[in-house]
Amino acid sequence: MATKQQDLQRTIHHYKEVTGKTEIDMHEVAKFAVSRLGWKLPDPIDPLTRLAKDFSKAAREELRHDASTGKPYRANHAVITNQGGQASTVWFDIDEKPPRKQMLKALVQRREQMVGDALQLSLDMDHWNSITPDEQPIQLPLDFTDDVEWRKNADDDGEKKAS
Repeated sequence: MATKQQDLQRTIHHYKEVTGKTEIDMHEVAKFAVSRLGWKLPDPIDPLTRLAKDFSKAAREELRHDASTGKPYRANHAVITNQGGQASTVWFDIDEKPPRKQMLKALVQRREQMVGDALQLSLDMDHWNSITPDEQPIQLPLDFTDDVEWRKNADDDGEKKAS
């Protein structure tokens, strides 16, 4: 039995076959699925769930500036927990001095997301390089240490500060 994700992926492939397009807009795929394939539009998102997502987005985007360095930092951090098979996200404010254990867990979870993205980037890059042997291989470094330090020391315009 196919999963919902697999059904969605098959529909994307079918849309590309029918239209001949290689670069696609997912809104167009959705319209195609509804009008040509009889897909039903999903029920609207629960208003309380929608509002909670809006609050999470606002919390994630809130930046403050360090009093001594002037550098921006994220004010709110999240820890994802799993209680009885149900994932839950708990938010806390860094300036309310959360326990080290909680802060460490939030930072480790964010780092793991970055590692997952870097791994997938590497696998995608390796695949493209293997299927296009006549092209110059794409090589992107995955050690971000220098990039992070450069950006920490750049001014607000992204230019390196004078020493």
